[in-house]
Amino acid sequence: MAQTPVSSATAIFNGDTIPYYTLQVVDIVAFLPETATEDARKYLKLRRDVLKAYPYAKIASAELSYINETVATMKTEREKKKFIKEQEKVMKAQFEKDLRNLTYTQGKILIKLINRETGNTSYELVKELRGSLQAFFWQSIARLFTANLKSQYDPQGEDKMIEKIVQSIERGELQVRN
Repeated sequence: MAQTPVSSATAIFNGDTIPYYTLQVVDIVAFLPETATEDARKYLKLRRDVLKAYPYAKIASAELSYINETVATMKTEREKKKFIKEQEKVMKAQFEKDLRNLTYTQGKILIKLINRETGNTSYELVKELRGSLQAFFWQSIARLFTANLKSQYDPQGEDKMIEKIVQSIERGELQVRN
């Protein structure tokens, strides 16, 4: 099946016009040796999970920036808390159903990607925005489901493959579809 080019152009070489194309990146997995089948399956599952969780991490990062910028202009604590609660309601209405449909693995990846995108763990964000008691409560719930809101993103260590997938997304080599 022919791939459609991402971009095309022409170049003149020794008086001849030569077309050239930049094609989309294609993963070829059909020719893996038998021993690599399990690794390939794990990679494809991880890629699927990262592609599912990544957009929500980007949204969380953008929303956090918006909240921080807006809250910085407010004078009273009451005003700030009211604004944060309103934003929480809006986001809950918009994303709660989708986030509830994430698998446990996708949720764990989302926690790590939020740390990557914001520089703060999910626990720190909840604590900052909702208080210590809420942070403790949600951390306890997460631990019941073998997750940890205090998880930190390690692009050089255990999250190396996630980082490679995210970089592929950011370069436009992988398309996020939700």
